[in-house]
Amino acid sequence: MKNLDYELLTTKQTADSHRMIRSIIDNIETVIAGKREVVELTVLCLIAGGHVLIEDIPGVGKTSLVRALAKSIDCRYNRIQFTPDVMPSDVSGFSIYNQKSGEFEFRPGAAMSNIVLADEINRASAKTQSAMLEIMEERQVTVDSHTYKMEQPYMVLATQNPIEALGTYQLPEAQIDRFMIKLSLGYPAYEDEIKIVMKGEAAKQTISPVVTGNDVRELLQICRQVLCTKLVASYIVSIVEATRNHPDIKLGSSPRGSIALYKLSRAYALARGRNYVLPDDIKYLAPYVLGHRIIRTNAAKNEKKTAVDIISGIIRHTAVPVEPNRQESYNEKSVCAS
Repeated sequence: MKNLDYELLTTKQTADSHRMIRSIIDNIETVIAGKREVVELTVLCLIAGGHVLIEDIPGVGKTSLVRALAKSIDCRYNRIQFTPDVMPSDVSGFSIYNQKSGEFEFRPGAAMSNIVLADEINRASAKTQSAMLEIMEERQVTVDSHTYKMEQPYMVLATQNPIEALGTYQLPEAQIDRFMIKLSLGYPAYEDEIKIVMKGEAAKQTISPVVTGNDVRELLQICRQVLCTKLVASYIVSIVEATRNHPDIKLGSSPRGSIALYKLSRAYALARGRNYVLPDDIKYLAPYVLGHRIIRTNAAKNEKKTAVDIISGIIRHTAVPVEPNRQESYNEKSVCAS
């Protein structure tokens, strides 16, 4: 594969990547009906190198979405069913003494895969949840002073149930901040639910890969070549900085939020058939990226202001940057229809 680190994407690279991303989304939609926006954001998070937190009630397809994604890209998939008795070593792995060789051998944990479903992650103890911190941020595990790198692509998709508190442990802010986006599927529409009832089980059995792990690794590399000008980057930072000085926000987003929005906007532009990021991309993605990274004040909670409402208000009041010579800066126009 060609070194893309110092080249702007060509029309062909952009078009090929666009088609590949669309094929993954369309394939997942054979299982997850009527939730294209959620499916698209999940796939884009994979391409951007991020992790996803899915919070919703039981039975709406959280696990099915993750399994469909794993089956669509022909990669290794592991599921960790978190319970209070799951230990950190179950997640990261452990060393065991081999009597025949007289040496300690490393046994990989469930998190050492490509696509990892952390099901009901808030049912694990704080000690076990902390085992995911290094894995999610550094994409590696350290056991007995030895570090083991994760194979790319690597993505953690965690689920949690918002309506049950018994037997659960609230996720720490350090871990929530490591998720690139937070999503909710919600109930399906009437016609979509009919499709799910009639064809859902068959679709789960027949779904097959449409891309390989190497294809995804190439998409990860190509995504880094999507142009995001300094003006657009400054727009991202302006929005994030506004969360730190807002009267309805007790704790604003860290620079990790800016980085996540920057990365995801590149993947979104690629999915729209462009090799450059627009301010409109940032407007659309900001609530998904920043909503779970802020802590509202008690007054905002009493006034029923949601995180999305607050972020949307910040976007409305943040000036959009204007590129003096836009056509020269963006190099190439969109090569595919969105």
